[in-house]
Amino acid sequence: MLGLKLATDPFWVNIAEKSIDEILTDHAYCEQKATSTCISLIIQFPDREELVNEITPIVAEEWGHFRKVLKELKHRGYTFGKNRIDNYVTELMKFQRQGGNEQDRLTDKLLISAMIEARSCERFRLLSIHISDDKLKQFYHEFMISEAGHYRTFIDLAKLYAPEEDVKKRWQEMLEFEALIMQKRELRGDRIH
Repeated sequence: MLGLKLATDPFWVNIAEKSIDEILTDHAYCEQKATSTCISLIIQFPDREELVNEITPIVAEEWGHFRKVLKELKHRGYTFGKNRIDNYVTELMKFQRQGGNEQDRLTDKLLISAMIEARSCERFRLLSIHISDDKLKQFYHEFMISEAGHYRTFIDLAKLYAPEEDVKKRWQEMLEFEALIMQKRELRGDRIH
């Protein structure tokens, strides 16, 4: 469904499990950043009524996810650690077209958001299947479902505001670009991406 060109090695879960406090902290920041990104899209494109209507509930949901992850951290006796740069997102942002027309910029912003949601969905799926903690299996299963929905919303919005063939072509280019990013990345257990 997601079309990712390079799957995460399921061994990542074994590494992540050893530093679940770091994974939960990083996850919380991912949710916080997703909220900010959605708000930014609404601020940048307030005249796109469908975008505003579709993304506004995602803002609330992502902020709810942030709160849920913070609650899980606290429940496990962990503290909310320092923010860290998400190098995956930083690399992905290099794909975004600069200048050009508004439609191209909007398409890229929506597709980058879709890509981040897709990779998160894939990682949450692995956690929901392979992590040994049954509570976290369910926890991440719920997040997986939500991320899949967000991924679909961003793709659908891109197709609403740009010709579908252009969006499909750009999405394939982005999938290739993201695979190159993933090939170069170390398999780390302290990050969602």
